[in-house]
Amino acid sequence: MTISSDPVFWHRLQFAFTATYHYIFPQLTMGLAPLIVLWKWRAIRSGDARYAEAARFWTRIFGLTFAVGVVTGIPLEFQFGTDWAGFSRYAGGVVGQTLAMEGMFAFFLESALVGTLVFGEARLSRRAHFAVSVGVCAGSWLSAYFILATNAFMQHPVGFAIAPDGSLQLADLGGYLMNSWAWSMLAHNQSAALVSGAFVVAGTGAYYQLRGVHKWQAHMYLRWGVTLGLIASVIVAFPTGDHQAKLVARNQEVALAAMEGRFNSGPMAPITLIGQPNVVERRLDNPIALPGALSFLAYGTFHANVRGLAAFPEDTWPTSIEPLYYAFHIMVGLGTFFIALMGLATLDSWRGRLETRRALLWTLMLALPFPFIANAAGWMTAEMGRQPWLVYGLYRTRDGASDVVSAGNTIFTLIGFCGLYLVLGLLYLYLVGRDVARGPGHDVGASGELAVIE
Repeated sequence: MTISSDPVFWHRLQFAFTATYHYIFPQLTMGLAPLIVLWKWRAIRSGDARYAEAARFWTRIFGLTFAVGVVTGIPLEFQFGTDWAGFSRYAGGVVGQTLAMEGMFAFFLESALVGTLVFGEARLSRRAHFAVSVGVCAGSWLSAYFILATNAFMQHPVGFAIAPDGSLQLADLGGYLMNSWAWSMLAHNQSAALVSGAFVVAGTGAYYQLRGVHKWQAHMYLRWGVTLGLIASVIVAFPTGDHQAKLVARNQEVALAAMEGRFNSGPMAPITLIGQPNVVERRLDNPIALPGALSFLAYGTFHANVRGLAAFPEDTWPTSIEPLYYAFHIMVGLGTFFIALMGLATLDSWRGRLETRRALLWTLMLALPFPFIANAAGWMTAEMGRQPWLVYGLYRTRDGASDVVSAGNTIFTLIGFCGLYLVLGLLYLYLVGRDVARGPGHDVGASGELAVIE
């Protein structure tokens, strides 16, 4: 069967496209929500209305982003029944629990309050509106937990039992929800979302500073953005990224080998900085590597044996080794760049000269899309690394696709999604760009005193 007529290939591509596009928006709302809470808290504590204005400005961006995230997320739910009906029958008794919890608890909490956050400030006291912002933040992060717990089960299944018909049923709700893989993913994913929010805030501050407008807001966005960006970027690498890598090394050895393009086993396994995996020849071409680094990061000792792909049956290898390898290295490379950039920017911010470093300001502004690329590469690494399994070690991807949905039907709807999402994306960029061009409001006096009456 050729790729063009393989329904499983097109089901995977459609879900990958819609999920990747959708996740652009939740990662930004999850990254912005804590900053909005902090700025509203500072406005109450200090009486400085400029913090309230910053929170108000970014709340508008949050509201637009949340709305597009909802619209692009709905098709993902339907695809479980259309493209992946076999998987829904097999694992729905388990993963349906957290998907339902996400909708009933987290999403309802966030969606019920987001309208009040965006439009209700004038009708509430400062403290009541602050409480609303806390609720929205909690809802967005709780939603992430339930989704990540679902994915963690697919990566590392726990808390289940096999029913007489062969399907999976939930046997231990506590074990399922407390999956160690889920908590590791939550810490890593949410710190990466904070990186995205920090880069957007810092990049916007750099844009205002280069234009010479909204000077105080630009200064605040830069200071808060680069500081949070540095802290979150370091946490993404260590301890959360390090812990995630150790889980992969323990539970998905074949994925680790594919991520590093490692075909042969042995101690002193290197981490590859540059190289091209050659699957046909079973080797890594033109490698530049750090000897022993992979052994140390995966197992805590330079002399640990790291098994290569040749040590595993070929039918258990990830089905897309080259894209998996490059996605992993793009993620790691960008993560290293984030630490260096935000470290330099934070140092200049502490010295009081960040606003005068035009080259660094341009870099901060132009680097704004990179965290979104890194997040997409990270999810590609996790999902392609799990292949050829939908539920790791239990259920293969080829068995989960819907039999009655043809490749032609999936291609047709994929083309429709591409067109629809292009229009949505352009509309979103126009609306956000218009808000950024207008900038924060000008209703704050020179003294900075809070003008809102409780």
